Amino acid sequence: MDFSNENLGILFQWDGGVIYLTETMVSTWVVMGVLIVFALIVRIRLSSFKGVPTGFQNIVETLVETMSNFARTTMGEKLEGLGGYFFSVFAFILLSNYSGLVGLRPPTADLATTASLALTTFVLIHVMGIYHRRGQYFKKYLSPHPVFFLMNVVGEFSKPISLAFRLFGNILGGVIIIGLVYQMLPLALRFILPDVLHAYFDLFAGALQAFIFTILSMTFIQQQATSD
Repeated sequence: MDFSNENLGILFQWDGGVIYLTETMVSTWVVMGVLIVFALIVRIRLSSFKGVPTGFQNIVETLVETMSNFARTTMGEKLEGLGGYFFSVFAFILLSNYSGLVGLRPPTADLATTASLALTTFVLIHVMGIYHRRGQYFKKYLSPHPVFFLMNVVGEFSKPISLAFRLFGNILGGVIIIGLVYQMLPLALRFILPDVLHAYFDLFAGALQAFIFTILSMTFIQQQATSD
């Protein structure tokens, strides 16, 4: 399911198979590089932070406090420690969605990327559920009656599937539509008319889908870790 995800070259061959360098991989590395550079800058500047924040320190503290408060409000105090993880998830998805603005193929337009993120959420859902509820966690699969066991199990597996396909479908849809528009327009108009589409599919929908993925992941974890 590459959907126009072009192979840029061969990385290596192994056991008769070929591993290609794809557009998604390059875009992912670029996004990761930006986040790593930002993290290194924050780490270097951390020693010079003052009691009264100004400038760059004020931006960093605002981002951290906003996500911390959001995690506490959404998941509760005993799960707010996951706020740092979800900050990185939100930042990665947001930058991935916005990478289309600079001519890259958004990594989130690849099902492998969104499925990996959703699978991580799936693992956290059940790890946090077992850790915080112990034996009570497994009773929910027999609720309200043991006859619903299979249905409850299917419901749990539907969560990562819906997370992965929702993000993947929305971002890929934007990539396809914008690509078709560029192909139909003459060269002189490609710098004007697609701006509206970029504003919606990249800026608005990109931020919205990053938020939806993050808050749904938090909500699923909170439900499993605290529900009776």
